[in-house]
Amino acid sequence: MRIKKGDNVRILSGKDRGKTGKVIKVYPGRERLIVENINLVKKHKKSRQSNEQSERMTIAAPIHVSTVMLICPKCSKPTRLGVKEIDGKKVRICKKCQAEI
Repeated sequence: MRIKKGDNVRILSGKDRGKTGKVIKVYPGRERLIVENINLVKKHKKSRQSNEQSERMTIAAPIHVSTVMLICPKCSKPTRLGVKEIDGKKVRICKKCQAEI
């Protein structure tokens, strides 16, 4: 997976199509990631004690990595990623402007 925690991404499909957000958490084994304020779902929490109250929490659910596209920090456009080796080190690059990410 080439998308990392902290990257800005645009959503390509689903109920939040066209929105942008920052990647909070990445699950490489499942090919999923959590994006800030995207794919929000309600979770019901039952009270465990008599003095506690039940509540509905809104949390961000994971989405598949194929439904997002990285936004280049230099050209500010959604772009595909490439990998280039510079001085023996692999670096992610923007396919549109060839800038290092």
